[in-house]
Amino acid sequence: MLGYDWPRLHAALNDLPAALLLIAVVFDILSAFTKRAALRTAGYWTMIAGAVGGILAVLSGLEAEDHIAHSEAVHEAMETHETLALVTLGVFAVLALWRIFRESRMGSGERTLALVVSIGGLGVLLATAAQGGKLVFEHAAGIPTAVLQNEMHERQEGHHHHGEGEDADHHDESATPASDADSAAAAPAGGHTHPPGTPPHKD
Repeated sequence: MLGYDWPRLHAALNDLPAALLLIAVVFDILSAFTKRAALRTAGYWTMIAGAVGGILAVLSGLEAEDHIAHSEAVHEAMETHETLALVTLGVFAVLALWRIFRESRMGSGERTLALVVSIGGLGVLLATAAQGGKLVFEHAAGIPTAVLQNEMHERQEGHHHHGEGEDADHHDESATPASDADSAAAAPAGGHTHPPGTPPHKD
């Protein structure tokens, strides 16, 4: 699949439908307040596109579930994510079909009801996204075990960043200091030095 396994494909297909459905609800809210038909039309087409994309995201997610090595905790988190995703898709699929057949004939009451349902669907969508983020950032779901073990090993080894000039300072500190005898031999007689260009004089 063009270098994508199911988990990576699912991750790639997630963002756009979620963004489209979010924008669709925003368009509908703005249309309700401004009464602008152009915003309602934008919300209509954006919601349909988001619902179609949501089908692809859910289908890829169902396949990804069978291709991820996981523990019992990850399995429970995936089940919750799956349930939320199916509810989200169900809400917006119904809304999209509703609007396809009723968009031009909706009265104000029906349109208000559709808006309320879409706002509720948006809430479930955000919960779905949060649960998906938990799977990745708290459980490392989708990351192969060998890759995860290697990353843990490298983190245990540690990684340090050096600021500008830090390497030079470290090098200077590690140099062997001159002995007292060498310092005394290098110092001029009289125990003090003169700036360059100072005329000769008796101490």
